[in-house]
Amino acid sequence: MSPRENGTFWRPSLSDLPRAIADEQLALKLGIEVIRWEPDVIVATMPVAGNRQPMGLLHGGANAVLAETLGSLAAATHAGPGGTVLGLELSCTHHRAVTAGRVTGTCRPVHLGQTVTTHHIEITDERGRLTSSARLTCLIKRS
Repeated sequence: MSPRENGTFWRPSLSDLPRAIADEQLALKLGIEVIRWEPDVIVATMPVAGNRQPMGLLHGGANAVLAETLGSLAAATHAGPGGTVLGLELSCTHHRAVTAGRVTGTCRPVHLGQTVTTHHIEITDERGRLTSSARLTCLIKRS
């Protein structure tokens, strides 16, 4: 059965992970919070505080973690419970510096295949301005 049939879909969660690594997720350390989760869009926020680079700006690597987290969750949702998702390529472009507040990442599918997915992620500041954009391609392995 497809994860999208009958209007339902599968959401991976920390409870799906082995207990030994559930508390070691980088997304938790960066304060990433998923606020919307649907089959065709996932939205999460992340604070700037605690995720800065030495010049006081939001770290580009933190943007990359937000983007990869969203794209991986979206790919896993598409794959369903029998699929394992592996990142193949992440490309990020940083458009605008952020010095305070929270950023919001919005992830939408570009391609949803049986073995490969590609998602586009836009990251915006609290004023809705685009600060970073990313594309994540994942491989789906079936058990």
